[in-house]
Parts: sequence; C-alpha cells; structure tokens
Amino acid sequence: MSTTNPNLGDGTDARAGEPAKSSPPAAEAAYELEVLPIAGFQGTPEEIERQWYEQVYRGRGDRMLQLTWRAVLMGSVLGGVLSLTNLYIGLKAGWGFGVAITACILSYAIWTTLHRARIVRTPMTVLENNCMQSTASSAGSSTGGTLISAFAAYMLITNSTLPLPTMLAWVFFLALLGVTMAIPMKRQMVNIEQLRFPSGIAAAETLRALHSVGDRGMRSARALGWAGLFALIGKFWADGLVLVSAHLAPFMIGTWMTTLNQRVFGPAWMGRTVMLSWEPMFIAAGAITGLHVCWSMLLGSITAWMIFAPVLQHRGIIEGSGYGAIVQWTLWGGVACMVTSSLLSFALQWRTALRAFTDLGAMFGASRSGANDPVAAIEAPASWFIGGQIVGVVGLAWLGHLTLGMPYWQTAVAVLLSFALALVACRVTGETDTTPVGAMGKITQLTFGVLSPGNTNVNLMSANVTAAAASSSADLLTDLKSGYLLGAHPRKQFIAQFAGIFVGTLVTVLSFRLLVPDASVLGSDQFPAPAAQTWRAVALALSHGVRSLGPVKIWSIAIGGLVGIVLAVLPGSSRSTSTSFHHRLAWVSPGPSTGIMGCSFSSVAYSVGGWRRNIRSGRRSSPSPWRPDGLLARASWE
Repeated sequence: MSTTNPNLGDGTDARAGEPAKSSPPAAEAAYELEVLPIAGFQGTPEEIERQWYEQVYRGRGDRMLQLTWRAVLMGSVLGGVLSLTNLYIGLKAGWGFGVAITACILSYAIWTTLHRARIVRTPMTVLENNCMQSTASSAGSSTGGTLISAFAAYMLITNSTLPLPTMLAWVFFLALLGVTMAIPMKRQMVNIEQLRFPSGIAAAETLRALHSVGDRGMRSARALGWAGLFALIGKFWADGLVLVSAHLAPFMIGTWMTTLNQRVFGPAWMGRTVMLSWEPMFIAAGAITGLHVCWSMLLGSITAWMIFAPVLQHRGIIEGSGYGAIVQWTLWGGVACMVTSSLLSFALQWRTALRAFTDLGAMFGASRSGANDPVAAIEAPASWFIGGQIVGVVGLAWLGHLTLGMPYWQTAVAVLLSFALALVACRVTGETDTTPVGAMGKITQLTFGVLSPGNTNVNLMSANVTAAAASSSADLLTDLKSGYLLGAHPRKQFIAQFAGIFVGTLVTVLSFRLLVPDASVLGSDQFPAPAAQTWRAVALALSHGVRSLGPVKIWSIAIGGLVGIVLAVLPGSSRSTSTSFHHRLAWVSPGPSTGIMGCSFSSVAYSVGGWRRNIRSGRRSSPSPWRPDGLLARASWE
C-alpha cells in the first residue's frame, strides 16, 4: 500500500520500509521545496505523531541513506578531533561549545570534495550528515565535561590521579547512562510537546541549507579552513619559532607580548595575570559567546584581580604571586556567585521542573505502542533504556566502591537523583537552550554533603554522575530534534549517538592524561581549570565546614552569594522589559564568577571577541576567514 507525501511536491511514491532506490540527488532535491516543520503539529498525541510520520518521515526517513559506516566513521573522526577543542578550552576557561554545526560543515565539504574528485561515488545525504553530526556531537561534547570538572577537582584535592583504565571505564559508563536516560524523554518532549531545542533547530537549518543552496556549504567550509590556517600560523608564530631555532626567539609574538607587558604593566601586575596575551582561542570563544557575557566576565576579572587581590597582597594576607597563589583567595566569591545564581535561577523555573515531573506519567504510564502505532516501530525501545541504565549503574557502582570506597546504595541514590534532575535539565534545555549542568551538580553535592559528610571524593563523583547524565541527555535530545525536523529515523540516530561515545571516551581520556599528567598543571597560568576550582571549593566547604575557611574567605562567600542572587533575580524584576533583553541578561550571571576564577588576560581576550561579534551582528556578510569556530578549533589543537 502506498501513499503520496504532500510535502514532496512531486507526487513521489513513498513506501514505508522500502529500501532507498532513488538516486541521492533526486531525494535531496525535495529539500529545496519544503519548509522544516518548526511550528509543529496540532491534535492529540496520537494525531501529532501520525502527522509527523506521514508528512515528514515518509519519503525521507524510510527511503534515504542515513545510518551508514561512512557517516559513523566521519562523525567519530570529526568528533574525536573536535573533542580536543572542548577539552582544551574547558581546562583554560571552564566552558565548552557544541561541535555539531562545525562537524556538519566539515563533513559536507570533505565528502563533496571527494565526490567531485571522483574518489567516492556519491556525496552524503542530508540524513547521513544528520547521523554524522549525532556521532560527532556525542564524541565531542558528551565525554569531556566530566574530566575538566570532577576529575580535575579530584586531582587538586588528592594530589593524585585515578588509573587510566578506571578513568576510561568511568567516563564510558557515565556517557552510556546519560545517552540511554534520554530514551523515555524523547517521545514526550520532542514528539508530543514539541519543545523547541533551539540548537537542534539551528543544526537542522544548517544541514538543510548545506544540501540545498548551491555552493554555500563549500564557502562556509573554506572560511572555516582559512580561519583554522590563520590560527595555526598565529600560534606557531607566537610560540613555535623557537622550536626551529633559538635565534628566532626575539621574533616571536610571545616575546613581543612579554616585552610589551613588562613595559606597560610591570612584574607586579603580570604576577596577578593582568596583562595582554596573544590567544586567538579566547577571542574566538568570545565571538561565539557574545558581548553581554564577555563584559560581565571582564567586570568580574577587574574586581577580583585588579582590586581584591592587590588589597590582600598589600595587607600581607596573600603571599607570593601567580595564578595558583592568588586564585585560592579569589575563587570563593566566584564560587558563591555561581552556586547561588545557578540554584536560584533553577528555583525560579519551578514551573518547568513541575512540568518535567508531570511528564513521568506520560513517559512510563500510557503506552502508545501497538500494531496501529508505526512510530513505536522506529523509536528506540524501552528495553534499550533499561539495559543501558542497568549496565551503567552496575559499572559505576563497582568502580565507585573499588576506587573510592563508595557504598553501593549511594551510587543507586546518585543515579536516581540523576534521572530526576536530568529530566528537569532536558526540559530547561528544550525551552531555553541552556543546560543547567552546574546547578544539577551543586544540588547533588549538597545532597551528598548530608548523606556522606566529610567525604570529598564521594561528594565529587556523585555530583559528577548527575552533571554528566544531564549533559549527555540534553545533548542527545538536541540532536534528535534535528532529526525530527528532517524526518530522520530516531532509532538509527540513537545508534549513531551511541557509537560516538566509544571514540569520544578514548580520545578525551587519553588527551586529558597527556595534557594533565599530574595535579601541578591544574591551577597554573597554562590551565587555570576554573570549573575544577569550583567543584573543589564546594566539596571542601561541605567537608570541612565554612567556618574553617577564615574571615576573608567567609566574607567573600557572603558578598559573592549576594551578587549571584541579584544576578539571578534581575532578569525577571521588570515585566515591562522585552523578552530579548531578558534572554541577553540571563546570560550575564555566569560571567562575573568565570572572570573571578579565570586569568585576567583571558577575560580581556574574551571581551575583544565579544566586541567584534557585536559590531558585526547588525550586518550580513559572506562567510569570513575569521570564523570563530575555525579559530577556536585550530588554536586548541595546538
């Protein structure tokens, strides 16, 4: 039995389950005529899913190539390479960035070039590229966050590192837990409620544009390549000439910047990290982040490193100089600002949290599967969710007990808490495009501060479970939103996401061990690791008690906490303010705490990038060779 898909525009006969027999160009041509179903569908849950199945999926997800070896391999390679970007900038600034859109552009350019050179017979279809970006996103984003936060904090506290096999297994089980945890949430949040997941919409629009608008994709890819080349040359010129010959040291950018800083700022201010630095990575990250976050980072940096630190040094409270010596005093205000702001912002979204828990009945109660439900046949089955959770829980419980002496029941509590908080985090991501990973981790740290008082290792790793699960689940749902809009097969897309965690785990863990061989590297000018500093500070405060910190740090906590409360309440304080202003101001709250805990020169570079984005935002232009994603990737690979 056949049906005609009205959205194809040419009366294409779409038979469910029929293998792809039409030529890829003919199938791709359909995307030039259609509009992505961003507005969604109306009706009962069954009617909504039926409309999507008949109008979007059929003729696309049941006919076009998507889960292929070349898609998974390309996604694994690009995700593994781009994971170095997030790992490096995470150790530098405590943040991470999505890799899906960059991977889409690179994959399209690579396969189009190979096809034009007649090395491969066909280019990738849009749904193959969708599976590819799911694999790349999983490899590049879902595995490294735990290393730059909990693992780095563990190293700072214990001055030791976990064995390599333990790290590999822990990161893998966490990724498995998070990826499978999203299975029951997908059908409710993406299919039925049709939450927006803005980054998923952006990725779908990017894929559609790449595969439908002439050479636009190749122009974007060339701009990305030129940006990477400029960053490579700049980095080598700044630090690499001495590797060629010691006589070239006076001609390096790094040497010029050091001389300039010594004349302008002097050794005292340079010891407080107040100086200029040639860091294209931070400029690019600032351009991606936006001016509002960047100027708030600069404000926090000025307060901490140019006012607070000099006062304490003059009074003899801080002895010595350098990032490692000063951050032990400045971080407490930044941590308090971040914790109170994130927790209060989360509490102010209580309606969203309530809706998330209300969804539990729809997820596990009423089953829509059956002979008359074709959508159930293409969704990831509940057995995958149960199997993934069992394997993840057993693996984490065994590792936690073996390496940390963590009772099995505490691991079970951490996983149960992770599911509840990941449910909330995924809904917040779907509505605001912001995953509250920090708030989720802090709630777990506070919980285990009561369940296991005085045990900093258990406190860190239990919160690590929650934060990693929330991040991975939200990442998968964002990718599945892209596939939903493009008519992809959700089960195949889940497999692609699952495949990415293997390469991501291997690359990120090995790279982390190479970059951070011991705890002495963390907290230095090279790797300030502000995220790890936050986790460490909260764990120590809950373990030893706030009173043990001394009056200066206690007052820093009080003032920083008050600032965080103000920043969390301020966006909603005036109902007459426009929604766009609310959105921009809501991003300000993480900025001051990041500027306080990071190096001063990084905040300056961030601000330069944010300023550049601001002056270009009002005009349209062709792809620029100074693309921030290319600069960011190439600079971090060095």
